[in-house]
Amino acid sequence: MKKNDARKLSTDAQQQIRYQVIRLKKQGRTREEISKITGVHRSTCSQWWSLYRAEGKKALKIKKRGRPPGSCRTLSPEQEKELRKAIHDKCPDQMKLPFALWTRIAVQQLIRQLWSIHMPIRTVGEYLKRWGFTPQKPLRRAYKQNPKAVKKWLNDQYPTIVKRAKKEKAEIHWGDETGLCNDSYHVVGAMRRVDRHRQSGFIPDANGLI
Repeated sequence: MKKNDARKLSTDAQQQIRYQVIRLKKQGRTREEISKITGVHRSTCSQWWSLYRAEGKKALKIKKRGRPPGSCRTLSPEQEKELRKAIHDKCPDQMKLPFALWTRIAVQQLIRQLWSIHMPIRTVGEYLKRWGFTPQKPLRRAYKQNPKAVKKWLNDQYPTIVKRAKKEKAEIHWGDETGLCNDSYHVVGAMRRVDRHRQSGFIPDANGLI
C-alpha cells in the first residue's frame, strides 16, 4: 500500500492520524494492520504508541515548527516600543534629524542614532507597516480639524487678511505639518496656530489671528 506523505497534510489532519493510530492500537490491531489503514509506516506507528504509553495523549501533540514569532527581529520589544513612541509623539527635527516628516530614511537614521544599528531601508519599511504607519494614512488626525469651519474661514475671514497683506505689502505664508508644534507661531502678515499633526489645510482659531 502506498504510504501517505504526512508533510503534505495540514497540521490538524496529521494530528488526527496520530490519534487514529492510538485508537486502532487500543482495539488490538497489529502494526501491519494499522499501517495499511492509516498509510503510516509501521515503525512510526510503534513510535507514537510508545510515546502515548510513556506520557499520554499530550506526547502526541504536534508542536509548532519554525522560529518563535519575533525571534529574527533586529530590535528588542523595548526598543520597538521606544521607537514607536518617538515617531508618534515627536517630529524628526525634535529628534535632531534633518527631516520635516517621518520617512523610512528618517526612521532609519533615528535607529542608528539611538542604538548604532544600521537597519536596511526595506526592513525599516516592514517595521513601519507592522505598526500601522503607512504613507497614505497618518496614525491620527488633528483633533481640531473641522472642514466646515475651514471653508467658512476661507470665505469670510481670509479675504480680509489678503486685503490687509496687500495694503501693508506683506506676504501670507501657509504652514502645514512640516515640523511645527502646537506652540509654534509664524507671523508674516498674519499669525495663526498650527497643529503639528495636521495633514493639510488651515485650522481656524479666533485667538490665533491678528
